[in-house]
Amino acid sequence: MTTLENATKRSNLADTSPALDYGRADWRSALSHSLNRMGSTGMAQLTGTVLVVDSDTEAGGRLKDLLMGEGLGVRAVGSGKEALESLESRPFDVLIVDRTLSDLRGAELMGEVLERFPETAVVLAAAGASAPEAVEALRAGAADFVQKPYDRDELVFVLQKVLEAAARHVEDPPAAAVPSGLLPSSSPAMIEAMALLDRAASGTALVLVRGESGTGKELVARAIHDKSPRAGKAFVKIDCASLPETLLESELFGHEKGAFTGAVAKKPGRVELADGGTLFLDEIGELTLPLQAKLLRLLQDREFERLGSTKTTKVDVRVVAATHRDLETMVERGTFRQDLFYRLNVVPLWLPPLRTRRDDIELLAQHFCKTFGRANGKSGIGLDQAALRALRGQRWPGNVRQLQNFVERLVVLNESGQITEADVRAELGKQVRFVTQPGSGTMAPLRSGTQAGAVERPASMVGPLSAELHAAEKKALERALRQAKGNRSLAARLLGVGRSTLYAKLEEHGLL
Repeated sequence: MTTLENATKRSNLADTSPALDYGRADWRSALSHSLNRMGSTGMAQLTGTVLVVDSDTEAGGRLKDLLMGEGLGVRAVGSGKEALESLESRPFDVLIVDRTLSDLRGAELMGEVLERFPETAVVLAAAGASAPEAVEALRAGAADFVQKPYDRDELVFVLQKVLEAAARHVEDPPAAAVPSGLLPSSSPAMIEAMALLDRAASGTALVLVRGESGTGKELVARAIHDKSPRAGKAFVKIDCASLPETLLESELFGHEKGAFTGAVAKKPGRVELADGGTLFLDEIGELTLPLQAKLLRLLQDREFERLGSTKTTKVDVRVVAATHRDLETMVERGTFRQDLFYRLNVVPLWLPPLRTRRDDIELLAQHFCKTFGRANGKSGIGLDQAALRALRGQRWPGNVRQLQNFVERLVVLNESGQITEADVRAELGKQVRFVTQPGSGTMAPLRSGTQAGAVERPASMVGPLSAELHAAEKKALERALRQAKGNRSLAARLLGVGRSTLYAKLEEHGLL
């Protein structure tokens, strides 16, 4: 599919209410005022921005009015081209796209958005959406799906769920694309883990993938599915840490019409959508005790009930779970059920952190360099031996994911075709903690000649901590914009934040 990288940017401000005119300096206060009231559905008031894409401009206009009535910032466009132009001009939290568009199919637009604007959640809309359509949408990367004609309560419920999930991860840097299959390794521990993976994949036993964040647990889960007899069926993922208990139960098991406010139609859950395939439960350690009991029944009896139903549904689903938590300690403290732990821990598969397999750092760095070189039109780019040694000398507390993102940054910014030790050291020296990023105080900075986050100025000029942090943050923003040559999407990626956060910070520091 041809991308619309060079499409003419349009502001389309006529399609946005005055209070939500992004070009005005007071848009934030106007939006904040409109969000202080409670929604008519009785749920917590929605907060965020939505881009509606529907070739039926009348239906799109009605949906826009409905969502604005819930306090959301909304823009409505009638084609895939206009949608991409709008996303290029400013960030949106959610895209609601009709499956049938005049210029692009909804699924095609969704793929384009997920590739170019990964921080935007996509909700696919279809008339009389069925379970097979839902499966395809979720497999393709949709956050959820809704039925047409649009129903207010269902939309509010779905958007509340999607926006709450996005809010929990709004500062997470988008995962860079990696090739399908497993990453290269010469580590005996990883080779042993992959051998166990091959043996476990051919069976039906539960697999519990364990390891620190960033070690590649989801990649392993997908490999188990792809190597299994279920490879041709659905691989359905749910992040147990991204949703509150009430929404997570509905997301897992589905609901009947009228089960709660917003349940205007029967809807299958992820368990049902994974029937015949694989269900990946990421961050299983975040489940509450009541949900642990319901999951245990599913694992033991292969049956469940939708919310609001007394009918038992049988499923044939293989479960792969993952966690970075110490489940044994949680069992001792009573926060994780012992019987569920034993049921999950049939085949435990441990992924060692990158710091314990230092030989893999050079292999992975070369692999990522080659991959991102091809993706960015720099197929001949490489890392010299001194650069590889410099990378090997770092701790990489974020594991493979951190190394991956760092090498991608080196590739994107390099202009010579060869990444040297000087390039690596220079980039390490630019690592500044972005003070609005959750966890920035606990993430160990990369080692370099200068402490990460330090601001070079005479001691006599040191001011209050808040002022120092504010100044460092502005410098980080300015440097990122310079390195990205004004490309704000790339600048956000370099800083490891979402575009929404970047725009807010640029406005705060007077850099817009």
